[in-house]
Amino acid sequence: MALSTRTGILLLLSVGIMLLTITMLASGAEACPQYCLDVAYTTCTASGDKHLKAYCNCCFLTEAMPNAGNCTLHLSDGTQQSCS
Repeated sequence: MALSTRTGILLLLSVGIMLLTITMLASGAEACPQYCLDVAYTTCTASGDKHLKAYCNCCFLTEAMPNAGNCTLHLSDGTQQSCS
């Protein structure tokens, strides 16, 4: 009896994990890389020359502002990274 209870619990957990995985894959969920550039500020073509909040990388910027269009991360050393 105890064996069948454990087997049932393991089966339910396995099915739950599989359903969660399928749901995440179907939704296109994707994690941003966990690194942060030394960004001074951000600009986007839609906002003109306005200096926007500094985002760690293009992925975080895109998540925060999905309709921003062509944006550029302006790094503290004077270089730029395009997020198109």
